[in-house]
Amino acid sequence: MLEEIAEIANEAGRIALGRCGTDYQRWEKEPGHPVCEIDLMVDSFLREQLIALDPEAGWLSEETADESDRIERRRVWVVDPIDGTRDYLRGRPGWSVSVALAEDRAIKYGVLAAPARDEIWTAELGKGAWRNGQPIRVSGRTDLVGARVPADSLPRVDRDLVMVAKPNSIALRIAMVGAGEADLLATLRWGREWDIAAAALIAQEGGAMVTGALGQPLTFNSPDALAFGILATTPAIHEAAVERLRERAMAVV
Repeated sequence: MLEEIAEIANEAGRIALGRCGTDYQRWEKEPGHPVCEIDLMVDSFLREQLIALDPEAGWLSEETADESDRIERRRVWVVDPIDGTRDYLRGRPGWSVSVALAEDRAIKYGVLAAPARDEIWTAELGKGAWRNGQPIRVSGRTDLVGARVPADSLPRVDRDLVMVAKPNSIALRIAMVGAGEADLLATLRWGREWDIAAAALIAQEGGAMVTGALGQPLTFNSPDALAFGILATTPAIHEAAVERLRERAMAVV
């Protein structure tokens, strides 16, 4: 199943990459949230292919109106056709196609296709995670001070951390922790399940601790498809990261 999902996600990525830099329609769903016709094209392709792969699974996607009976189903596809649309629109490589299959509210399979980076990330619950077929593994960092964070800037209180390259795709930033290319990724806002589903499993199977912003367990296929924040870290610094972020997170939640 994982190989079939990866093949479909890879093809979706190739479709998107083939249109990158060409003339296509773009607009904003709401201020600060860009979308383009390629998002919709990829969404349509994924829905056709993935539902054919598992017709019993429900459907949850950023670019599809959420009108299905998905919450009544044991399994559901959780999809972001182009995660990191800003990078896609600018012709930068930091975007990905994110596909996950949730079963009983947990992610069983996760795939990120990042063709502009020549990467395919895959994971299966309890079996491991891979990038381009090679196993990934979280770093061994044990001290929060000096932890590497994919970021363009840091608040003053966090300037004892180290910035590393930040792709626009939140999914790729989460996966970086699982691959040992970053030690910490945190968001302190309400977000959608499709942004994090595949990447959360990839990072987890790489050995990272992956929770909500307050350290709460992640679950999927909720009625509103909302999750409060995500925190992906090396195991040894997770508790310290939760404590550092707690006050800021509580001010938002």
